[in-house]
Amino acid sequence: MQKSIAKDIKAAELVAALAVVILVAGCGGSEDNTWRNKLSRELGVLGHRNWILIADSAYPAQSRAGIETIATGADQIEVVKTVLGAVDNTKHVRAVVYLDAEMKYVSEKDAPGIDAYRKELSALLEKHAVKRVPHEELIAKVDEAAKTFRILIFKTNLTLPYTSVFLELDCGYWSLEAEQKLRQAIQQLK
Repeated sequence: MQKSIAKDIKAAELVAALAVVILVAGCGGSEDNTWRNKLSRELGVLGHRNWILIADSAYPAQSRAGIETIATGADQIEVVKTVLGAVDNTKHVRAVVYLDAEMKYVSEKDAPGIDAYRKELSALLEKHAVKRVPHEELIAKVDEAAKTFRILIFKTNLTLPYTSVFLELDCGYWSLEAEQKLRQAIQQLK
């Protein structure tokens, strides 16, 4: 009986040791795991007026305290797909999508691969209304928002200009129309 218990204890110790090894190996700092885990952890905390950016590799590291930049080491289309999918699957927020207005004018000759990128991105964003705003205005919007709200930037390995995707989070369960009706009702009561 004691030998059986001793074997069970040894087996349990071995299983526990293997679980620790697997856990440590899985959390070993893989950039892929890091950015995906960060997205998963943060999405429940973020709400309307927060921003998530999926940036090309030359996007600047902004210095405002409310902005956090994570180098993903990943393909931009993959990160856009993952982030948009995660946002679209939440109930509390929805994404208002902004792109650099300049992107549609970048030529394939000057930036080989831009046409294929635009096509892939367009397919990913087909269910979203997209606002095109000049790059400097978008950076200013993000900087202004960061004075009060958190901004999360996932920097990718893409080396094409004006390709960052800006997601301004809005309330997922309260529409702009509902807000306007509420404001009108309040005004009528005054």
